Formats: sequence, C-alpha cells, structure tokens
Amino acid sequence: MPPLTDTPSPLTSIEDTICAPATAPGGALGIIRVSGSDAFSIVSSICSVNCYAVAANTIHYTHIVSAGKVIDEVMVSVFKMPKSYTGEDCVEISCHGSPYILNKVLESLVQHGCRMAQPGEFTKRAYLNGKMDLSQAEGVADLIASTNKATHDLAMSQLRGGISTELGRLRERLLKLTSLLELELDFSDHEDLEFADRTELLSLAKKIDNRVTNLAQSFKAGQALKQGIPVAIVGKTNVGKSTLLNALLKDDRAIISDIHGTTRDTIEETMDINGVQFRFIDTAGIRETQDAVEKIGIDRTLQKIKEAPIVIWLLDQRPTVSEIDEMEILSKDKRAIYVHNKTDLIDIDKFAPYIVPLSMISAKKGEGIDNLRNRIYEEAQLAGLTTNANDIIITNARHHDALLRAHDSIQRVLDGLTQQLSGDLLSEDLRQALESLSEITGGQITTNEVLGNIFKNFCVGK
Repeated sequence: MPPLTDTPSPLTSIEDTICAPATAPGGALGIIRVSGSDAFSIVSSICSVNCYAVAANTIHYTHIVSAGKVIDEVMVSVFKMPKSYTGEDCVEISCHGSPYILNKVLESLVQHGCRMAQPGEFTKRAYLNGKMDLSQAEGVADLIASTNKATHDLAMSQLRGGISTELGRLRERLLKLTSLLELELDFSDHEDLEFADRTELLSLAKKIDNRVTNLAQSFKAGQALKQGIPVAIVGKTNVGKSTLLNALLKDDRAIISDIHGTTRDTIEETMDINGVQFRFIDTAGIRETQDAVEKIGIDRTLQKIKEAPIVIWLLDQRPTVSEIDEMEILSKDKRAIYVHNKTDLIDIDKFAPYIVPLSMISAKKGEGIDNLRNRIYEEAQLAGLTTNANDIIITNARHHDALLRAHDSIQRVLDGLTQQLSGDLLSEDLRQALESLSEITGGQITTNEVLGNIFKNFCVGK
C-alpha cells in the first residue's frame, strides 16, 4: 500500500489558513476556529490582540472590528504550533452565538486571507501533522455522534489510542516474525548462526492470528452498540407484545388492540438501559393465517428473530410441547428471555413450571418491567454485547475489513509454516498483514524498519 498523502482539490491547499464555526448553531455562545500559518496575523488584524506576542495557551478579552465598526466583544484563545489541535498555529474566537455575529466574524476573517474549512478539515490536518493517527481521527467523529455511555466510552477509547496501542503491539509481534524469517534469508550461508525453529514461528503466528480474529469478531458487538442492540419481542397474536413495547419505552409507540393480527409489520424503537442503547423490535404475532399481508409480517418476524441476539418470548398461557420446541429452535445461539405476561389475569402457579426461568410481568399495569429491563441488560452482558473500561471493540467497517485481510494473510503464513514453505514466500504474506493493519492507523512499513528490528533484537555475526 502506498503511503497515505493529502489530496486537496485544485481550489484548496493544506497551506491555506482555514476558519469555520466549531460549535453548533443556536447556542448563546459560538466558537470560530482559525488554523494555519497565517492564523495569528489574520486574527491580529481584526482585533487588538497581537497573537504573536502573547504567551501560548492564553485567553484574551478583545473586540472584533470590521470596517471600523465593532462587531462583538470576544475572548481569543491562542495556541502555538505544535501544541494545538491541528498542530498548526491556531486561534479560537469565542463570541456571542448570534448567526449575524458569527457570519460577520467569518466574513472578516475571509476578507483578510482565510478560507472556509471543508468538512473535517481541522481533524484532517491534525492527522497530517502527526497529532493523531487515522483511527483516532475517526474516533473524533464517533465521539461527536455518541448518544449514550457505551458509544461514548468506545469513542473515547479510540480517540485516546486504544485501538492504535493494540495494533502497535500486534505490529511489533509481526515485525519480530518478519525479522526472524528475513534473518534466515539474509544470513542463510552463515552456518554458525542459530535461527528460530519453525515450531516457535508457528506458535507466534497462531497467537497473533488469535488476537486479530478476536478483534475482527468484536465488530459485531461494536455495530450492535453503535446502532442499538437488537431485541425482538416475539409471541403469538394478542399476547401483549405492543403493550410491552410501550411499557418498556414508557410511551404509546405501538397501536394496541384486542383484535388478532393488528401488528402487520415490525416496529422498532430505541431506549437506553444502564448506558447501553437497545433497539426493541415489536413483531407481528406468529400464527397460521390466510391473510397475505399478515403472512408477510410473520415472515419479517422470523427474519428479525434471526438478526436479533436477544429474543423476548412473550406468553400469556401455558405453551404446548410443540410450541416450546419451536421457541428453542428459533432461539438457538441466542439469549432467550421467556416472559409470562398478564400475570394479573392468569394463575402463575399453573403457568410457571413449564419454562424456567420465567420473568413475570403485567405489561398493561407496568408490573415487573423494571426487573425485565435489568434482565435484558444482563443477557446483553452474557452475550458479550456490553463493554468494560479496557475492552478494545472494533466499530468501524474499514477497520473490520483490514483485520479480515490481515487474518487471511496470517492464515497463509500458518499454512506455509506447516507446509515448510520458503521464508521469502512467508515474508511476503507477513508484509501484506502488516500493510493491512497499517491501513487502520494510516502508517506504513519500510524495509529499514524491518532491518532495524533485526539488528536491534539479534546479535548478528556473533
């Protein structure tokens, strides 16, 4: 893979000084960020602060003036390269949040030599200036988009270099493996040198592949956490699925009726439980029907059961043996929660022995709903769909694709070691694995780096 380089459009340049609002519109205050080699001179020309003369990381009260007229009273924060977000000279102007004021300040900046920044350009410059790698830059976007504790924690881990650190460890181990193989190639005629045996290389390659595989497999959990962990509410018609959805959400989201087959399609809504977003899916009741539209709804129900890692089976009467068998088949490899609804109407003692454990609720009265929410969260934990502080979870499809390609390359190395293939063939596959992992952070592998690792870790010619 060639090194990643900036490719600006013909109308833009990374040499330009750029400006843009750094806060969402509508607030009492607004911040305009200015970054680039001329940031200090441009900002100094529209206010009384000499950005060159003041100390770095300081804030100053001043006025923004345009055409001899005061636009606003502002605070100007000065950051000197490389200790800024972008790694360039950077100024942030805090002014009142009026759209008129913000536009006038931006107009003045542009008139004095700034260019309006493109989407993501400040973070792009931070990457190009070595302030963060690609995975950290993507973590910025995820942090902005986070809607709950789980997605916030994942984004913060990525922004702080959690994925980069983990990939750095894998990279070092792959470099060691590559170095061992290339040592054989470069010094095979030195009979007095001892090289690592293939058993040792195979063991190391397996350890690397296990970690790469685990990271790739975490993508499923990462996607669920970002989009909401799917929970399918399933059962016969008229058992109270829509009532349960409304009770869980504390909102009348689904239509409730005593008429069988009211829900013809799936209804999806999200809610937060203990800092994790869940996506609840109210499905059409499962039953034999001649109604063509209802059949489509039931088919979709069966599809949602396949997709959801957690299934709530809602019951309002004793299930038959065949029904229990059907539930077990459809719930295979899933976390199934069997829930007895309408406990205010049905004798629990006659119901409970048939499926254990059985959650007892009255969706209509709201009884047992809090306990059910806790049970849902516990099942998500058991399914490996929640995170701990130190977990590294892949949430980005680009990262996942790169990990899969790295896994394929390492698999070829494992096969080659088993078949006693020559080191040059194995070395090429290892380089491909390194390049795939490097795509995630935006780095590159050089021959000098491999050679440096050889001479660093081995006493050649001894």
